[in-house]
Amino acid sequence: MLILRAWLEDQSNCSTGPGWSKALTDDAVARSLESIHARPGASWTVADLAADVGLSRAAFARRFTEAVGEPPLTYLSRWRMTTAARLLRDHDRSLAAVAKEIGYTSEFAFAKAFKRDFGLAPGAYRRQAVLN
Repeated sequence: MLILRAWLEDQSNCSTGPGWSKALTDDAVARSLESIHARPGASWTVADLAADVGLSRAAFARRFTEAVGEPPLTYLSRWRMTTAARLLRDHDRSLAAVAKEIGYTSEFAFAKAFKRDFGLAPGAYRRQAVLN
């Protein structure tokens, strides 16, 4: 991560808009992304993420949104669903186990959120992934 961050800082043509290049050059945002990616199932709040990087809740939320292009909890939800899709495709864990791993206490709530994002129930997504 440090090598990539250094390379991005060196690039004169780096995008100044939101995205990975901007997110990884902001140390606080990069550290919060590392935390989210390492523990997507943690019961994160904006206040928790902000405290982890030594910023106020408001300052952190503003910097994260400017760097990533979406608010922290929106990103967290998207990352959880991305992680769930990978787990469903690549592992044979039960839906309840996948739901718990990404931070849902209810398999029903997980299934509803997954279907909203992917247009398929988790079981149907898994079956389709196996066929492809």
